[in-house]
Amino acid sequence: MDSSGKEKEAIQLMAEADKKVKSSGSFLGGMFGGNQKVEEACEMYARAANMFKMAKNWSEAIKCLNAAIDIYTDMGRFTIAAKHHITIAEVYESELVDIEKAIAHYEQAADYYKGEESNSSANKCLLKVASYSAQLEQYPKAIEIYEQVGSNTMDNPLLKYSAKEYFFKASLCHFIVDELNAKLAIGKYEEMFPAFSDSRECKLLKKLLEAHEEQNAEAFTEAVKEFDSISRLDQWLTTMLLRIKKTIQGDEGDLK
Repeated sequence: MDSSGKEKEAIQLMAEADKKVKSSGSFLGGMFGGNQKVEEACEMYARAANMFKMAKNWSEAIKCLNAAIDIYTDMGRFTIAAKHHITIAEVYESELVDIEKAIAHYEQAADYYKGEESNSSANKCLLKVASYSAQLEQYPKAIEIYEQVGSNTMDNPLLKYSAKEYFFKASLCHFIVDELNAKLAIGKYEEMFPAFSDSRECKLLKKLLEAHEEQNAEAFTEAVKEFDSISRLDQWLTTMLLRIKKTIQGDEGDLK
């Protein structure tokens, strides 16, 4: 089926779903009776949203998902509402490139997951929020999340290896704002999580602090290169390290 056919079918589904919601009578009556019509309507909205996505009609897809979210939250079904928020966030991040809106939907999903005690799902959403917040130079928000998730994971034997990554990212955000802040934060993280001290991330941070204090762009680049030769730096880390390096006087702003 071509995209216009998909769109037609989606519009029809959406209309049927709207009709079901209206005919389910009073909303509360529907809720407490476990109203099947409302359930079916939600499924229809989700199917319509998928078809709109295939037809690349993003705003209608979001509208359908929001309609389903409204019903699910009224019914107290927050886990499925959270999943729909994530789908909307993904449309905003990859198709509509509206990062502020993507952040808002990831935050809402995280809140719903937290309320349902689904902490690992909540953390996944929060880490997206932190990553985008840092990109948008909202460093205090990013730091708060990385510290929070780092603290939550460091006591979990299965997850504690990830904690060093979160403390590393929080340190970089501190570093961009203020060198002294970074120094204090790194000390705090080492105290909270002694395994952080021995990590390659922590050792890199200390080398970078030293290079920054000496305003030595060459030493800074060397330390980054050495780290990168063993663990590849992703785009986010590269961006943050460049932002720090640019605060060294006379720096050209690259990591070569």
